[in-house]
Amino acid sequence: MKRGILVLLSLSVLVAVGYFTASKWAIRHETVMFIDASRGNRPVPVHVAIRRDKEMQADAGMIKLPVAVLNHGNTVKNTEYSFLANVFAARGYIALSPQHDLPGDPPMVTKPGELYVGRLPQMQRGVDNIHFALGEMKKLQPNADYAKVTMVGHSLGGDISMLFAKEHPDHIKKVVTLDNLRVPFITEGKFKILSFRSKDTQFKPDPGVVPDAEQCEKSDITVVNTDMQHNDMRDTGPDTAKASIQTMLDKFLNDTDSALAPVDNKAPKIIDKGSVKGPVSALSPPASKSPRPVAN
Repeated sequence: MKRGILVLLSLSVLVAVGYFTASKWAIRHETVMFIDASRGNRPVPVHVAIRRDKEMQADAGMIKLPVAVLNHGNTVKNTEYSFLANVFAARGYIALSPQHDLPGDPPMVTKPGELYVGRLPQMQRGVDNIHFALGEMKKLQPNADYAKVTMVGHSLGGDISMLFAKEHPDHIKKVVTLDNLRVPFITEGKFKILSFRSKDTQFKPDPGVVPDAEQCEKSDITVVNTDMQHNDMRDTGPDTAKASIQTMLDKFLNDTDSALAPVDNKAPKIIDKGSVKGPVSALSPPASKSPRPVAN
């Protein structure tokens, strides 16, 4: 078993090295600035990650790029999830990361007892930013599939992703969340969901957010329970944690991006780090100093 874990950790390291190399040489990173006149000329910066060869093919009209929208956590920059953006870009996606909060925005005020603990205004602002960013990106890169997008988000960004999917399910291809805490998972089964959960005593999901095992099985939802801390799930987190997430995300995309991929009816929909043999064993990084806390 220990040998298997070592092999899986080695594979995770190789994946991380591969994505770092791809980022340095093959993936172009750029931030573009859009201005939303309908909301008082609100700036909406969007970080773009795209493989150079796929961009050239799209520009020539040879292919249509799949789209992934990455949503950051509260008080976190949109550029702090490059380890995720590189996974999507390396696979031929155009990865878009809007900046949802700006320096002049009013602070988040939590209101226990209200819907999503009073965070709905910030989440709705994120949904509006996504709509606007997709419309503007379509002008810059028309050869991409903006009608069916993959939503990805950490913490508050995961809640924004789930809220967008709830309000616009027909525009969703799949959803990936990292420790979203407020918006309940969509359980209609219209698209696949992958969610990484932390083992953090400070950040706990509200009751009813994460479905039980039976509901996950019915709704094609995969929940991965890890030993990570909430703030490990971004660029400032431990390399082992990021590599493990990349490995599991890569497997999820392998299964969902191919229409010919066989359905694995034996795979558990809620995965605990100690309950199965396989890549999940690599999802147990050693304890590390947590970066600055993120309000959720």
